[in-house]
Amino acid sequence: MPSYSVAFIGTGADPENPDSSGFAMAYAHANGYRRLENCELTACADIVPENAAAFADRFDIPESHAFEDFRVMLEDVDPDIVSVCVPPALHADIVVEAAYEGDLDAIHCEKPMDLTWGGAKQMTTVCQRQGVQLTFNHQRRFLPTWVRAREVVDSGGIGDVQRIEMAPPNVFDWGTHTIDFANQILGDVSPLWVMGEIDYREEQLFFGAHNENQAFGCWEYENGVHGMISTGPGSSFVPSFIRVKGNKGILDIEPEDDADLRWRQYGDEDWSRRTIDDTAGPGAISLGIQDVVESLETGRRSELDAWNALNATEIIFGIWESARRRARVDFPLEIDDNPLESMVETGALTPAATND
Repeated sequence: MPSYSVAFIGTGADPENPDSSGFAMAYAHANGYRRLENCELTACADIVPENAAAFADRFDIPESHAFEDFRVMLEDVDPDIVSVCVPPALHADIVVEAAYEGDLDAIHCEKPMDLTWGGAKQMTTVCQRQGVQLTFNHQRRFLPTWVRAREVVDSGGIGDVQRIEMAPPNVFDWGTHTIDFANQILGDVSPLWVMGEIDYREEQLFFGAHNENQAFGCWEYENGVHGMISTGPGSSFVPSFIRVKGNKGILDIEPEDDADLRWRQYGDEDWSRRTIDDTAGPGAISLGIQDVVESLETGRRSELDAWNALNATEIIFGIWESARRRARVDFPLEIDDNPLESMVETGALTPAATND
């Protein structure tokens, strides 16, 4: 069995007190690798030396392998796998530099992909060119409730999928999970076009990135299925977190009743309901990392592959670009920036600052 040395870029501060500035996700990643017999935690880097030292102490990493500069870490330790857990604005720069400078087999990066569409594309193509497996932590693909939902759909429980509706808190930070899951249900087919509108009157930052207060978007996939997303006030038109509509029935993930999952065919009086403990077992992040490592061993494509993440990210930036253009956007997306960030920077949007 191959043995992989694992290092971490961006340990974060206190994982027990997460907030919108950081969740110290490296700790969750480390727990995922540590349960695998063929992975060894060997080094970490954080621009705050105290953070790196605390992380190293928690996971029995030698004090000498706690770095302030990730470049020095890559040169001195030469890991096989790196987990990148820094804010989105730094993802592309760090991933690209690590792919060029480190002799890496794989990079596993936190979501969302990057602050810009250009950065998301660059990191994906560079890693492919350098022969580095690049994945992103869309771990909800492995959440037991969502796995069971996909099984119901795949078994024909609601017939052929016609539309997927979702109501996450925002498009970028949370919507990346729901859109990615919608894509997975459909076999990760590509979108054809998107229309979107947003409202951003009060500043809302997650991990340093702007997120709209309210959004509505719809799009069509190559197979004719439609996606629909609503965030903020008014999103309650979807009576669940995610609703999948088929030609024979409906499935709800996290509906408004006590079930975690429910589905029924049209004409049925009663729902089939399931309550699923998503905290049982190793957890979705650990299962995702297991898939990442197994993909390295077998050569198959990981469920968390960068090209799958790029599919969801194009829809996200497409919604914001549609709002900027005030028109439908056809794919492929021909921009490099972040439309929401750019609108804020140019004064086209002027959200009121908050003290949060």
